[in-house]
Amino acid sequence: MPTRLKKTRKQRGHISAGYGRVGKHRKHPGGRGLAGGQHHHRINFDKYHPGYFGKVGMRHYHLLRNHFWCPVINVEQLWTLVPKEEFEAAQGKKDLVPVIDTLQAGYGKVLGKGNLPKVPFIVKARFVSERAEEKIKEAGGVVKLVA
Repeated sequence: MPTRLKKTRKQRGHISAGYGRVGKHRKHPGGRGLAGGQHHHRINFDKYHPGYFGKVGMRHYHLLRNHFWCPVINVEQLWTLVPKEEFEAAQGKKDLVPVIDTLQAGYGKVLGKGNLPKVPFIVKARFVSERAEEKIKEAGGVVKLVA
């Protein structure tokens, strides 16, 4: 912002520049940053940021996130992993069975939400829930577990 537009230009000649004579405009009267969260700013922290201080839960030393990698996909979304032409071809012919590789598509587990069209197919997955397996078999599909 150019100097000519700043508030100080208007305040020239007014002694305390709009900050009052009694409680003077000092550098950092409440402390810098988040200072005083457990002391003089306690009311604000308790009211607007409950649970800001302290710990919760157990520590997990040397947490390796890769060990817990398991994105999920629902049964109703399985056919989105296959091109539409392949799905239509599978509907017409019974000897052509598409393979849906969930691991290659970036999913670790298949869950059982939604419905499937009655088209035979093979699902390759690392983990499959019981309901998902039931629905896949009901639709005429097969589940193949992959490491």
